[in-house]
Amino acid sequence: MLRTLKSFDIKGQTILIRLDLNVPIHNEVIQDDFRIRCCLPTINYCLEEGAAVVLISHLGRPKGKFNKDLSLMPVGEHLASLLEIPIKFSSDCISQDAIDTSLSLKPGEVHLLENLRFHREESDNDSLFSNKLSKHGRVYINDAFGTAHRAHASNHGVIDNFKNYGIGFLFEKEMKYLKDVVNKPERPLVLILGGSKISTKLELINKYLSQADKIIIGGGMVFTFFKAMGYNIGKSLVETKMIDQARNILEAARLNGNKIILPSDVVCAEDINSTHKGNNISVRDIPNNSMGLDIGSKTIEKYLSVLDRAKTVLWNGPMGVFENEVFSHGTKAIANKLVEIVDKESVVIAGGGDTASALRNFKLVDNVSHVSTGGGASLELMSGNQLDAINKLEI
Repeated sequence: MLRTLKSFDIKGQTILIRLDLNVPIHNEVIQDDFRIRCCLPTINYCLEEGAAVVLISHLGRPKGKFNKDLSLMPVGEHLASLLEIPIKFSSDCISQDAIDTSLSLKPGEVHLLENLRFHREESDNDSLFSNKLSKHGRVYINDAFGTAHRAHASNHGVIDNFKNYGIGFLFEKEMKYLKDVVNKPERPLVLILGGSKISTKLELINKYLSQADKIIIGGGMVFTFFKAMGYNIGKSLVETKMIDQARNILEAARLNGNKIILPSDVVCAEDINSTHKGNNISVRDIPNNSMGLDIGSKTIEKYLSVLDRAKTVLWNGPMGVFENEVFSHGTKAIANKLVEIVDKESVVIAGGGDTASALRNFKLVDNVSHVSTGGGASLELMSGNQLDAINKLEI
């Protein structure tokens, strides 16, 4: 059992909250604050209940060394503007000065610590580092679902130093959708897979061959399947080492009632940066000098028809190179259809960084049932795997 934030009487307490504030930053300007905004309900609840809050997170992969470009200070400034209160900031997460600041916090105050991964001990799940982190609060709350597949000091080792520990509202929501809904879905259940690689989705495919009613596949990964089927794929992306696996998956799908649906046509161009609308070409007729960069119009029509009947949809990965407007139509059509079926009370769960980015691009991120903040963690949980940080939080 996982204890939730509301399990504790936190009035007058200092709460140490592990967040996932790993957001894209360029020239100290945050490019996408989705993950930050997702943390606000947990922080605000603690403040409203009369607690003080200490926030910890990583940013990027500094490999145990200070890197100015990966400082959390710009995140703190942005978070302060969203909360509309000042935030104290410490330049080292385990210094005595930082600990003293946390210990002196008054109810309603917020203290953000510098990037955990400036210390190699964070990724090493070092016990001494974990102990120092624990000195910042009396109650520990993990609201960083995106790191739940890692056993690091801030989400694993630190728990050994707390009597009272649990999960925040974002973590709770992720578990509700990615575990509870996925384990007992209303049917038909449709899995949509996109992105570039079969290798990163292999476990998911193998699990849902027996559990999903249909599996829709798009994105660059389709060309590895087509290569396995003996089609010419021109200059399209292919995972050569996965061709045999793709062949095995297709055979397994045949034995499971042909649940996998592949594109019948694709949009091709000579270059990924092309500004000219590509041609819809049958997947059997891709020219040698072209690459497939989006699903075609006939495929879109076929996929939308399947989704019309779906009651639960899991979506991980775009249908094409949506970052280029020319090749965004397939992904956008899928996204619009998912919003439409949510309005008819279907459940749509979107996971993975690129999927979330696509929904934000199309300004539809608030129009599906749930958009997961976890990339690898979402895939692991949806694949039925145990996650280290979740197991550690169990009581």
